[in-house]
Amino acid sequence: MLLALLLDRAGTGVWAASSVLYFTFVLGLDAGRIGLLLGAAAVAGICGSPLAGHLAGRFPVRSLLIGCHLLRLGTLGALLVATRFEVLLTLVAVTCLGDRAAKALEMLFATRVAGERRGTYQALARSSANAGYAVGAGIAAAGLAVGTPEAYRALILANALSFLAAALLVWRTREPRAEGRVAAGAVDAVNAGGEAGRGEAGTGPAGDGAPGRTRAPSPWRDRGYLRFVLLDIAMNLDDSVLAVGLPLWLVAHTDAPHALVPAFLVINTVLVVVLQLRVSARYEGPRQAAAALSVYGLAMFACCVLLALSAGTGALAASVVLLAAAGLVTGAELLRSVSSWELAVSLAPERARASYLGVAGMAMSVQKSAGPLLLTGVVMTAGPAGWLALGAGIAVLSVVQRRSAVRRLDSGFAPPAPTAHKIIAPAPVPPAADAAPAG
Repeated sequence: MLLALLLDRAGTGVWAASSVLYFTFVLGLDAGRIGLLLGAAAVAGICGSPLAGHLAGRFPVRSLLIGCHLLRLGTLGALLVATRFEVLLTLVAVTCLGDRAAKALEMLFATRVAGERRGTYQALARSSANAGYAVGAGIAAAGLAVGTPEAYRALILANALSFLAAALLVWRTREPRAEGRVAAGAVDAVNAGGEAGRGEAGTGPAGDGAPGRTRAPSPWRDRGYLRFVLLDIAMNLDDSVLAVGLPLWLVAHTDAPHALVPAFLVINTVLVVVLQLRVSARYEGPRQAAAALSVYGLAMFACCVLLALSAGTGALAASVVLLAAAGLVTGAELLRSVSSWELAVSLAPERARASYLGVAGMAMSVQKSAGPLLLTGVVMTAGPAGWLALGAGIAVLSVVQRRSAVRRLDSGFAPPAPTAHKIIAPAPVPPAADAAPAG
């Protein structure tokens, strides 16, 4: 599964580095149409996670993940021969929808397979993903150096073939036989539990005590979980700061050399590969993940302070400060990758975990759409004061998110898996009580 993840991300790295140039130099699209393509892709991506969560409650995750890989194989293959803009718009949107759905399904699959060691698995997955991005970027660099239309098409084809290889690897990965799905749907939950306990007014262990049918909880009606997802959008802003904020701020507001921009990605990739396992081990478990939120806020605040200080300094000083900011935002990313995923799982009711995690996956998709606009349209327009305000805002929201998560954990609304046995354990008690007087 980790190898499939590496191949998937390698293809994504190729796409990220070459798609805009392919649209520009091979298809001849102007900036306006390229912006429309990317905007449609972002909107479609937001829909991908909840759609994946909804389907995962009804079908095997492995089959759905293979379908996402094959869907992207087909859309990218069609992209190589498409010329009409309307067709291109549809293909790019469906590709991005499949991409975000695949990421949500990978999370769901890992939650089932890794169980309580999901933090360790997440760390390994992050390291594999970053290694894949690096491989993809290297392949893209070689193709872009050639610069011919055939080279651009070869890069798109390489991306498509990476999804075929990933699908084959997922097909060879065994899915636990205990469940065919991550979370049963409402009717299945009733059938599974109701058959065993139908002697008592049609209730069963899968229900919640109500007679007849019981429905799995919906994340769209769970205000506490929706609040977590909404705040998690802000907890993902490190992604836009690294990809958009740092490079544009360097170019437009500092005297640092432009050649420094690739160093940000190098620092990020190396630190994630080297430190992700250590950070995940330090903040393992839901309460430790909640504690990591406060550290995330401090790291982002310090990063934003350094960005504010980098303006108006000399080239050397600005370079040192910006490199330090890149290190801090990477540290924040390491913390976020632990806290967001662990809390998304731990705060969700186990019966409806698939649909809940699908909604949680929207946080990153929304951030990828709104984050760059926030940075370019508000933060950098305000100058250093904008960065200070952003850092302070993230720090405050991280404290709010931590307190909200701890309160939900304490309330027992989404108890961990072992507590499910407490519902069944009291069953043998009455016979034991009757036997005592007889003795």
